[in-house]
Amino acid sequence: MPAARSRPDALPPPPVAGEPLSLTLLRQRLVAPHEMLQALAQRGRHGVAFSDALLSQGRIDGAALSAELARHHAGAPVRPDRNLPDPRLIARLGPAFCLREAVLPWRGLGAATIVLCAAPERFDRVRPLLEQHFGEVILAVATRPTIEAALLAVYGREIGRSAETKVPDAESCRHWGGQGLQAGLALLVAAALLLPSLLLAVLGLWAVLTLALSAGLKLAAALAALRPRPPEPEPPLIARLPVVSVIVALYHEADIAPRLVARLSRLDYPRDLLDILLVVEAGDRTTRAALAQSSLPPWMRVVVSPAGRLRTKPRALNVALDHCRGSIIGVYDAEDAPAPDQIRRVVERFHRRGPQVACLQGVLDFYNPRSNWLSRCFTIEYASWFRLILPGLERLGLAVPLGGTTLFFRRAALEALGGWDAHNVTEDADLGMRLARHGFRTELIDTVTEEEANCRPLPWVRQRSRWLKGYMMTWAVHMREPALLWRQLGPRRFAGFQVLFLCTLSQFLLAPLLWSFWLLSLGLPHPASSLPEPLLRALVALFVGAEAVNILIGILALRLTRRRLSPLWVPTTPVYYLLGALASYKAGIEMLAAPFYWDKTSHGHFPPTEPPP
Repeated sequence: MPAARSRPDALPPPPVAGEPLSLTLLRQRLVAPHEMLQALAQRGRHGVAFSDALLSQGRIDGAALSAELARHHAGAPVRPDRNLPDPRLIARLGPAFCLREAVLPWRGLGAATIVLCAAPERFDRVRPLLEQHFGEVILAVATRPTIEAALLAVYGREIGRSAETKVPDAESCRHWGGQGLQAGLALLVAAALLLPSLLLAVLGLWAVLTLALSAGLKLAAALAALRPRPPEPEPPLIARLPVVSVIVALYHEADIAPRLVARLSRLDYPRDLLDILLVVEAGDRTTRAALAQSSLPPWMRVVVSPAGRLRTKPRALNVALDHCRGSIIGVYDAEDAPAPDQIRRVVERFHRRGPQVACLQGVLDFYNPRSNWLSRCFTIEYASWFRLILPGLERLGLAVPLGGTTLFFRRAALEALGGWDAHNVTEDADLGMRLARHGFRTELIDTVTEEEANCRPLPWVRQRSRWLKGYMMTWAVHMREPALLWRQLGPRRFAGFQVLFLCTLSQFLLAPLLWSFWLLSLGLPHPASSLPEPLLRALVALFVGAEAVNILIGILALRLTRRRLSPLWVPTTPVYYLLGALASYKAGIEMLAAPFYWDKTSHGHFPPTEPPP
C-alpha cells in the first residue's frame, strides 16, 4: 500500500470560501483524483463519513486530514493528549458515549464548551444532545486515536471499572466466594470417613447416570446435525452493508502480531466498513511495540485496556466494545486465520434472520493438525464439537454454549445483556447461556476459522483447566435461582443445560471411577462385581455403547472437514481425555484458591501443517 500523504512543511494556502472539502484536498494535493472519486463513491454507497472513507484507503495521513477538517469547518485543531480535558465535562456524557461517537468535551470557554470531534461532518447529529448538557458548544477537531488516548489518560480507571461490572450482579460470578463448594467438599470428606461404602455407591451411580445422559445427548445432537437442511435462498441483496467491528484481545503476543495482521488482511469486506480493534493491556509493552512496528492498515487500530486488579479476556472485550463503530460485533483470537469471505457470509445471515437471532457461531479448526498425536486428538475433538454437537444442539432447540472465537453478535443485543462477564474465564459459554435466558437465539454458520492447536501436554492441561473452571463457574452462577432458570429456559433447555455442564464436569471429575468399571469387562475384581449378572451386563453394554458413540461421532466429524486425518486416530482419544481429568482437578482447586485467574495460553509455537483453504 502506498504511503499515506501528509501535509508538507510549508503552510497550506488559505481555504477558499464555500469550497467543498473534496476540492480543497485535491487543490492541496493531499488526495489524488481517483482516490477522491473512490472515497465519494464509498460515502454514497456505504453511508460512512467522508473522513472515514478517505482514511480507509490509507492514502492520507490522519493528522493531515484532521487539520484540514478543522480549517474547513472553522474549528481549531486540538491535541487533547497534550492538554488534557476536564474530567467533570466528560462525566456529564459518560466515557462510553464519547468513545462511541468519537466526541470529547474538552474545556470551557466562557459560557461555551469546546467539544472535540473526529468526524465534524457528523457533528450536527449529536449537537442537540451536547447543547442539552453544555449549552453553547464550539466545534474543535481531533483524530479518533487522539480522543481515545485522552479519555484513557483522564478516565482510564473508571473505564476499567465499568468493564468489570457491565453484567448485572445477579448474572455475574464476580461475588463468588466458594462457600457452597467448601461446604460440599466438607460433606464429601465426612462421608468418606463415616460412610465410605455408601459414598462410593452414590458416586458410582451418579457417574453411570451422567455417562448415559452425556452419550445420549451427543448421539441425539449428532443425528440432528446430520439431517438434511432445507436449502438456503440466494444471497439477499443488501441495500447498504453495515459496519462490522471485530475485537481481537492480545496479551503477550508480540511474536504473533505481524502474522495476525497478515491473516486479517485477507478478509474480503469493504475496508471503510471494517473496523478491527486490537486490544492490548496497558502494561503489555512488548505487544504494543510489536504492533507499532507492524504498519497497521487504517481499518485496524489499537485499543489499550486500562490497568486494573483484574486482567481477563472478557474485561478487555468490554473495554473495546465502547470503541466499536459497528452494528455487528465479532470476536477473534490472536492466532486465528478466518476464511476470506467470512464477514460477508455473517452479514448475509444476519440480514436473513430476525432480531431474535443475536449471535452467529462459526466453525473452528486447526491449521496444524499433524503436529503430533495431541494435535490430532484436539482436531478430532474440535471437529466433533463444531461440526456435529453444536449444530445438533441448535437444531434440537437447546441453548448453545459459545466457543471463544469466530463469534458475531448484534450489537444491540450484546449491549442489552451487558457484554461479557469480566470475571468468568469461559465468558463465551456463559454468554451463550445468558443469550438463551433472555430469549435470544444462537445459530451455527458454516464458515471456518483456523487456529493453532495447543498441543503441548502441560499448556494443554492449563488451557483445559481454565475452560473447565469456567464451566464450573457458569453452572454455579446460573443455578443460583433454579426456578428462575427453569422459567426462562423451559424444561427441555433446562435439562440440556444440566447435561451440558453438570454431566460434562462430572464425567471429568469422576473419570477414574468410570475407568475402573472397565475391569468388569475384563473379568477382574471390582467392588461392583457383587451386583446381579443382568445389571453387570447392562453396565458393560453402557460403557461399550458410550465409547462407540464417541468413536462414531469422531469418525463422522472428520469426514465433514477438509482434513484427511486417518480415522484410526479416533479410538486413541480416551487416552487424550486422561489429561482432561487432570485439568478438572486443577480447575476444582482454582475454584477455591484463584477463581478469576486467567491461565494464559501462548501461541505461535507450531507452524501450519496444512495449506490454507
